[in-house]
Amino acid sequence: MLSRVFAVLAVLLATFIYRSGQLVKHGMLTLPALPQSYYVNGDVQTHCAVIQEPSHTLGSCEDAVFWDHLDADGNVAARFVIAGCDPNRKAWNTVMGPLRDPEPRGYLWLVDTLDNGLQRIELAGFPEGHDFHPLGMEVTPSRNGAPSIFYVVNHARGETTIEQFVISPDAPTEAHWQRTLSSRWFVSPNSLALTNETSFYVSNDHLMTRRLPFPLAPVLPMTESIAALPLSWLAHVTVNPDGTITHELAALGVPFANGVAISPDGTTLALSSTSLGQIYFYDRNTTTNELKYREAASVPFFTDNLMFDEDGALIATGHPHFPSLIAVAANKTDARAPSWSVSLTPLSKDTHFADNAQRKLYDLRAPLSASTIVPASKGWELETLFQSDGSVFGTSTTALRDLRTGALYMVGLYEEGMMVCRP
Repeated sequence: MLSRVFAVLAVLLATFIYRSGQLVKHGMLTLPALPQSYYVNGDVQTHCAVIQEPSHTLGSCEDAVFWDHLDADGNVAARFVIAGCDPNRKAWNTVMGPLRDPEPRGYLWLVDTLDNGLQRIELAGFPEGHDFHPLGMEVTPSRNGAPSIFYVVNHARGETTIEQFVISPDAPTEAHWQRTLSSRWFVSPNSLALTNETSFYVSNDHLMTRRLPFPLAPVLPMTESIAALPLSWLAHVTVNPDGTITHELAALGVPFANGVAISPDGTTLALSSTSLGQIYFYDRNTTTNELKYREAASVPFFTDNLMFDEDGALIATGHPHFPSLIAVAANKTDARAPSWSVSLTPLSKDTHFADNAQRKLYDLRAPLSASTIVPASKGWELETLFQSDGSVFGTSTTALRDLRTGALYMVGLYEEGMMVCRP
């Protein structure tokens, strides 16, 4: 029996290596030769700092989003970062495991982009005894002082739900709970991208989850991840006035669907395939929200969360070495996991169909060039924004780039604090 198990695992690993190519060689089989730290706009020691909080509750933050306050003309008058953090993640993680202790709640934090001022957001009216373990989240901009709608994926003990809040500029440290969205279609919600105040795309990262009874879990979800089985999906959800939802499948057949983001003009949707280290791009119908697959771009890490900046460049962040991430999650002594974040800028039509052989070397400013790991993508120019072997900032999941100031904000799945780099 044991020999059969090893034979199956060998086949799965071979399948994964075949599908993922060079990324597996560098990210699964060997530790990439990353520097202690690199920041595209200057020396990390003088340009970057990690914001921390004395009670250590600004830690293990999986996602972060910009919360814009717009004036009457629609211009950004103020910008904040909201981070969703769960210091208990090593005891309760429904994606990677374990499912040991769901009791301590996670936290939401508000960071002022002007001075890095830090305040905790209280969950006003949140049901007593209801778990809160934040993962993906999105918030609408506040227009001329009006309240914003705020959605947060919640990996609670009984099921994964999506919590709906209202947050207002006149009381920015209070998120007022409105309702819990629950559905049999919410198998493994991970990341969100809003289409308006009452609708959004949501990725489901696995069909077979850690919530399955033993021995199905952890074997089946691990198999789905390692073999890059195309079983996960993206859905579009509309929240009806009575709190019910309308659920529509938007994209099927994605291996480990993770981060999702919509371009500023609304016509392009990007979706991470973590197992393959790729980003799928779809043409989006802004009226119907229907998607049509367009292309894929490879990145030199296992992709996590995504965001588009104001100019339409995609910021992608993830994990360059998966075994190191697992070691950190398991509390291995002296374990650290590297970080990598890149920008993907769309190429003009004149260069979009250029022969990739002419662009074998790219991303040459970075100490470890992405071109040594993955080939150039036909429609996107990739540049490293930050990379670290984990000694400065590790387990990166999300990076946000503020084009107004050039600042880069990063959080890590098992890292303490939020890193801020300024040019």
